Amino acid sequence: MDTLNAFNSAIQRRSPSALILEHVILRRAPAFCTKTDVAGDNPNAGSAQEEENNDPSLSAFISTLVPTLIIALVFVTLFLLLRRKFKRNYEPRTFLGSLRPQERSPTLPNGLLNWFGTFSKVPDSFVLNHQSLDAFLLLRYLKIASATCLVGCCITWPVLFPINITGGGGQKQLNLLSFGNVVDKNRYYAHAFVAWIFLGFVFYMVARESIYYVNLRQAYLLSPLYSNRMSSRTVLFTSVPQEYLDEGLLRRMFGRALKNIWIANDCEEIEQLVEERDAVAMKLEVAETKLIKLANTNRLKSMKKGGQSNGALSNEAEANGESGSVAAKWVPTKKRPTHRLKPLIGKKVDTINWCRSELERLIPKIDALQATHRAGNGKFIPSVFVEFYRQSEAQSAFQSLTHHHALHMAPRFIGVNPDEVIWKNLKITWKSRVVRNILTISFVILLIVFWSIPVGFVGILSNIKSLIELAPFLEFLNKIPTVIFGLIQGLLPAVLLAVLMALLPIILRLMAKLGGAPSLSAVELRTQNSYFGFQVVQVFLITTLTSAASASVTSILCKPTDAPNLLATNLPKASNFYIAYFVLQGLTISSGALLGIVGLILFRVLGKFLDTTPRKMYKRWSTLSALGWGTIFPVYTNLTVIAITYSIIAPLVLGFATIGLYLIYLAYRYNLLFVTDSRVDTKGLVYPRALQQTTTGAYLAIVCLIGLFGIKAAPGPIVLMVVFLIFVVLFHISLNTALDPLLKYLPKSLEAEEQSLLAAEDGVAAPHSSGTEKGGHGASLGINSSTDSPRKDLGPAPHKKPNFITKFLRPDLYTDYHTLRRLVPRGFADIVYDPVTERDAYYHPSISSPTPLLWVPRDSMGVSRQECYHSGKVIPMSDEGAGFDEKGKLTWDYETARPPIWQEKIYY
Repeated sequence: MDTLNAFNSAIQRRSPSALILEHVILRRAPAFCTKTDVAGDNPNAGSAQEEENNDPSLSAFISTLVPTLIIALVFVTLFLLLRRKFKRNYEPRTFLGSLRPQERSPTLPNGLLNWFGTFSKVPDSFVLNHQSLDAFLLLRYLKIASATCLVGCCITWPVLFPINITGGGGQKQLNLLSFGNVVDKNRYYAHAFVAWIFLGFVFYMVARESIYYVNLRQAYLLSPLYSNRMSSRTVLFTSVPQEYLDEGLLRRMFGRALKNIWIANDCEEIEQLVEERDAVAMKLEVAETKLIKLANTNRLKSMKKGGQSNGALSNEAEANGESGSVAAKWVPTKKRPTHRLKPLIGKKVDTINWCRSELERLIPKIDALQATHRAGNGKFIPSVFVEFYRQSEAQSAFQSLTHHHALHMAPRFIGVNPDEVIWKNLKITWKSRVVRNILTISFVILLIVFWSIPVGFVGILSNIKSLIELAPFLEFLNKIPTVIFGLIQGLLPAVLLAVLMALLPIILRLMAKLGGAPSLSAVELRTQNSYFGFQVVQVFLITTLTSAASASVTSILCKPTDAPNLLATNLPKASNFYIAYFVLQGLTISSGALLGIVGLILFRVLGKFLDTTPRKMYKRWSTLSALGWGTIFPVYTNLTVIAITYSIIAPLVLGFATIGLYLIYLAYRYNLLFVTDSRVDTKGLVYPRALQQTTTGAYLAIVCLIGLFGIKAAPGPIVLMVVFLIFVVLFHISLNTALDPLLKYLPKSLEAEEQSLLAAEDGVAAPHSSGTEKGGHGASLGINSSTDSPRKDLGPAPHKKPNFITKFLRPDLYTDYHTLRRLVPRGFADIVYDPVTERDAYYHPSISSPTPLLWVPRDSMGVSRQECYHSGKVIPMSDEGAGFDEKGKLTWDYETARPPIWQEKIYY
């Protein structure tokens, strides 16, 4: 039995290698089971049962909690200390010059703890007004998930804890609180009725939040901040037939409502040229910076030796003299930047002169091709962007059946930001799209199912000694030197597992792109579905089933007929792992997200070695980290699913889920307010998907209860749960049927009403046209009152302030469109486009891409001035806003953060 016990212990520690070795042990197991074991007459059976009852669940939980809590406290302490010194990493949204003033967050006090009061007073709606709908809804999901688990505690604990504790199953410690400790079949009615109440509450919350999202979405998309944007008035038609790639025909089809048309072009040639031009331009910028820096370094060395201290230009004629003449005073010709045209064997050339000549060749050629494409003389591909004068007209076109053949001029998309378009996917035909979808979806399903194989291989490496014991032919591995053996068994598995988990989101996003998603937001939405499937199958179901099976594998192998009862007893015990899992996730994720130690190290360390030009320094300084919605939401949706699934079987899980999810909410709240940015905007569509995916937990809970009641032969509770399952399925179908159109389209009924409300508000708001009314909500925090809270110029609220219960039970009334539109900012930014932006908005970037402006540091000798003059004949170049300090270190004006290469954000 020693081998079996070792195997059992390995699985309980969740060693992946044990799962791979299961087949070997299953074949060898009968040899360990004596006849008395099978017959149930083993004299040691009593002691085995006693050992099983002495379950170390509480000690295991404490052994997880203590080190995790210590790590979390260390992380939080470091965060509190470091945030005072490194504001760029912990409060960049409060001061970055690259952000507009209205996009910045209120400044926090610089004390150790006194900032928390200010932080708590900033409403979550601030994220909605200053970042994106997706970011706001992530916070809302975490808050709602935590609240749902808290209500679950209030529903399940008072009823099920007494039932389970007095169940007579002989369980100990934490297992005493679970379903597995109940023996009397009549007590299962309590579990069934409590499941009705709590799981019914879960579905109510899904319905309530779906209504909330629909109303918020309508308020957001119909607000002037969004409805005036070009993307809200533009529809993307894909798989357009060749005969419809004609501007005249499209104008006849859509009539006078149509404003602009961009027929997508095959830009392979010009795209390659633009990429080559930009690469050469950046190479020139690096070379010019290197030359200027070398000249300045040599000047400083000369000063230390008592030589010439300044070589400033005496007149304009000297600056306009022969190229490189000023730099030659400090840098010998052989020290100028050079490179080889081919690696190792190519001809060595002067980088600056070569880049100038290449740009002289490329820029005119690109300009000519861009003019050709703008004139409509390029090769068309089957996608068209159609801009309308009004949002309602775009919505009508989006909701209409555009073509009489199936899959032609479809799928259609509205609200696509030009910066998010995946241009390569616009050339996909409807036939190719069908094949791509089949292949990529099949690949993702196989990936999810068979992901255990590479993880299992990593697990084998982490437990080689156990593998050698079970497979003697691997005995030769013991001859490997101890140091190498330790690296293979210790470090290598951790590295490989980290690489595997890092690759998964990349693979899923790649599959979404290969499947034909036309925009980054569509990629995130598809990734959300596939990554959630992975989380449920691999992180939850497989772990749960293997944990339950491993806890009783020895007894099952010796007496297979007892398998159902043993699994019914041990399945609730698997919840002990998830109690520890919620502790680990809640403490380490929240504290780790606050500390952001990896980002801090990369920013501080890599910046010193890699940022060799002002451009690189500026980009690192001004670029904020962003979240990938497609991989963020599924992680926390799965946590909620786990909590709901175990809510009846092991209610204790709900308590730790409540705390864990709320801690994660606080961490993300801080980061979204003060640290991160949003680059992809799904218009909040990730939220209803997360709500729908949350119901997976309710369905799994129902199915598990039906199975457990069946194993325990309790027909009454089975009938109750089957009836409840039928009810929730019908309810769910009805809910989705009612709400699906509202998740995709905007209703015409609200457009006219919105215009009337805006006109009335403008009349009321006329005396306060500045939008900075004093005394508004958040004024003491430095928050713009016109954009961060229900605005004072909106007149009285549409409803009297309800009590909590009334508001909770009537979301259709108290979180309706008229109420939620008061949260949406007005006057946040002027949505005005210059003629060039309007003309080029939905052209391929290579068609609208201007010649880049180069940026080099200014020096006191005049080298940069002369280089800007000569390179400027070929390509624009500036030396403003960057220079050197007294030690020769490259610097730039980061306080204003508006260098020559700065471009104002366009709200497409």
